[in-house]
Amino acid sequence: MARLIKLVARLRHPDMGCPWDLAQTHQSLIPHVLEEAHETADALRSGDAGAIREELGDLLLQVVLQAQIGAEQGRFNLTGICDAISDKLVRRHPHVFAGAPADGVEAVQLSWDAIKAEEDRHRGHSGESLSDQLHRKSRGQPSLQAAMTISRKAAAAGFEWSSMEGVWAKVDEEMAELREAVARGDRDHAEAELGDLLFTLVNVARWQRLAPEEALAGTNRRFLDRFARVEQALGGHLAGRGIEELEQLWHQAKAAIACEADQSH
Repeated sequence: MARLIKLVARLRHPDMGCPWDLAQTHQSLIPHVLEEAHETADALRSGDAGAIREELGDLLLQVVLQAQIGAEQGRFNLTGICDAISDKLVRRHPHVFAGAPADGVEAVQLSWDAIKAEEDRHRGHSGESLSDQLHRKSRGQPSLQAAMTISRKAAAAGFEWSSMEGVWAKVDEEMAELREAVARGDRDHAEAELGDLLFTLVNVARWQRLAPEEALAGTNRRFLDRFARVEQALGGHLAGRGIEELEQLWHQAKAAIACEADQSH
């Protein structure tokens, strides 16, 4: 860690540093932070230890770079960042560090939420409406994650269906409205209805304790695995092929992958 800190400081040296690194600001690095976070998540899903190590390093570099820029501006440094998160961990785990009772994961989550709410009160956020809190919390999240955050908090406040049947009815309603908007050729309306349908499907995920981001990431991987096999079967030439032939190759690829998975187990 000490070596990494020195290397980043050297890269940011005004006379002997790297022009690219010297040109970076907190704001210019935002796309890189997001990209490295997503690549880290993808590596974690893969389970590849080498990829995980590499991507965690790339993500850590972003933290150290931000800390170096903060230190140069006299605003904060890496020690302050580590102290802040350490204090937060101790504060939010009284069942570990202060002998408070904790009866299971749900009790810990309730305690965490209560402590976080008290922290928000001290920051001057206590007068915020729930919608203001959700705007603040969700604006920096990917859309699927933000939808889950909003859905959970709204449900906890009482804005909730009485049963899973109500959720499915809402899915059917939103699907019908999307079909109608598409049939009318109203692109803006169709896009709004698509968003409504996706948000409702996030509620399905919440009710069933599913992770929509992980679900979609898994579908993306499965699609690309099958698509690669279709490409390979056609020698990389998909143009001019009929949908029947492509569908047949798709199902063959799907079956082959399933068979290989069974054999590996």
